[in-house]
Amino acid sequence: SIAPQADHHRIIIFNWWLLHVPGGLFWTMLARPTVRMRSRIPKRGIADICVLSGKHLPGGRAVKQQIVPPDPKLKVTPGFLAHPRTCGLIGMPFSWGQPRGGTDQGPSLMRKRGVANYITKLEWRLQEFGDLNFEEPRISDPVVEGLNLKNSYAVGKANEVLAKKTYEVASQGLFALVMGGDHSIALGSIAGLLKARPDTAVVWVDAHADINTPESSPSGNLHGMPIAFLMGISDVVPPGFEWLQEYPKLRPDRIAYLGLRDVDPGERDLIKEHGILAYTMYEVDRYGIGNVVEHCLNHLCPDGDNPLHLSYDIDAVDPDIAPATGTMVRGGFTLREAHYIAERVAETGRLGSMDIVEVNPSLSNSEGGEATVDLGVHLVASALGNRIM
Repeated sequence: SIAPQADHHRIIIFNWWLLHVPGGLFWTMLARPTVRMRSRIPKRGIADICVLSGKHLPGGRAVKQQIVPPDPKLKVTPGFLAHPRTCGLIGMPFSWGQPRGGTDQGPSLMRKRGVANYITKLEWRLQEFGDLNFEEPRISDPVVEGLNLKNSYAVGKANEVLAKKTYEVASQGLFALVMGGDHSIALGSIAGLLKARPDTAVVWVDAHADINTPESSPSGNLHGMPIAFLMGISDVVPPGFEWLQEYPKLRPDRIAYLGLRDVDPGERDLIKEHGILAYTMYEVDRYGIGNVVEHCLNHLCPDGDNPLHLSYDIDAVDPDIAPATGTMVRGGFTLREAHYIAERVAETGRLGSMDIVEVNPSLSNSEGGEATVDLGVHLVASALGNRIM
């Protein structure tokens, strides 16, 4: 057609004006030209985009979150998920893997912020399993003499409950969505998933490696050790962890880290020793989030046929964006980088499960708490197929 060619010539003249005419930029801004390239993108109908939440920031600026369901042509249900696609929602309000209270509020607050509405608007069926019940730590709980393992019996027994539930949910062909809780709950969720889907590979999004052993941990907090127990690295079997011997081990080539920036010395040695693929924020800065995620996925799914699990710690995101979490480290993912990871993993069509953890609104003011809870909900939406167009 003639119109696009005419627009092209106008743009060439416009650029020449800016470069060669004295004060061209000033006069251009003053004249406020209205010449634009003609849009070749078809308009979406109002029914295709559903705004589910909105709020006003200081100064009256409106902020909204939209839901765009997956393109039916691209919506393919993998063989390990049943049809129709159903999300099994499991609440794990557990906080004893670390010292700060508040992470147990995560499941209830994400429900209040409409996570179920997002799931159904993205054309998933929802099966709600509620919050799991578990025992809190007691003074009489057995301990491992000579090792600083905090609340180990309570952590182990609670994860046994979660492992049984995720196994049950995954065995039914459901997408297992586990809302925590601190990151120690990944021990139960991933163990159950590996029993139901042995070929599952894990995308671990976190500022921390969480691969300390009981011997190497400087803190004794078990939210920093789930990967070590899943891989069977340590010979120590704390009381309450006996059940783990009946579950498959996580292979080192079936996990990859994204976003590391606070790694303990012992963890560095273990990552290198076992050849685990690890992308720190340095690699993200150097190569870009797109290249890093592609390399990660090619490593975990070389043939594109095994299930993926996304274990997403909210502290992977920069604390300016997600301040309500317990172990903040500056220099994390931007908002778009955080969403891109979930979007791209979902786009593979192989994502079958997800943890969203370490949301702790008690560690920030009300605005920071709301922003972090909202981000957790929106990351779940991205992982379930929400997109921009």
